[in-house]
Amino acid sequence: MNRIHPTAVVDPTVTLGEGNVVGPYAVILGDTKIGDNNWIGPHAAIGTPAQMKGGVHPATWEGEPTAGRVVIGSGNVIREFSTVHASTTGLTSIADDCYFMTQAHVPHDATIEDGVTLSNSAQLGGHTIIQSGANIGLGAVIHQRTVVGTRVMVGMGTVVTKDVPPFAMFFGSPGRVRGGNIVGMERGGFNSDTASLIAGALADGDLDRVTQLAPTEMKRYLDAVARLNP
Repeated sequence: MNRIHPTAVVDPTVTLGEGNVVGPYAVILGDTKIGDNNWIGPHAAIGTPAQMKGGVHPATWEGEPTAGRVVIGSGNVIREFSTVHASTTGLTSIADDCYFMTQAHVPHDATIEDGVTLSNSAQLGGHTIIQSGANIGLGAVIHQRTVVGTRVMVGMGTVVTKDVPPFAMFFGSPGRVRGGNIVGMERGGFNSDTASLIAGALADGDLDRVTQLAPTEMKRYLDAVARLNP
């Protein structure tokens, strides 16, 4: 059973699983599919059209055809005033167990993998890929068509203008790699010795060494980069 506040707006085109909480004045529109046990806070907006000048802006609540798609998994927290925009060409997707703090923005055609944290006012550009366990700091801004690798820590206020390899500590304006996220690596199952070696390789800019130490994560990252920039 879902708990939907009477002031919330949920389009008849939306598919909801079970155990979801939808707060006051939240709006969920269009071709949106949401899994189970998500908490969607007051004034959150999900499934609204992509921010594109000249793009279509249907009144789906009046029965006009939907524009784009959104798929959200299970166990996510989407706090108040956060926004998730519908896709333009493919899919805007959010996996499981993510935590989006107030005013976080997920753009059109983004891919957000499991366990991602978007801190307050984190702003992502279209078609971004945020891989599993990444943590995006307060007020960070990420350029469109950028890949942020698994277990990356992006510092508060950082401007991200290029792809960020897995496990990096990335901060500044514009940001750059400044070592490795050892805590994130250990939480991801790496022992402390391997985590330290990866952190050292990242600090030296030696991605070949990172690939030797974490081949699976680097392959997924490089595949994502190639997919966004064929």
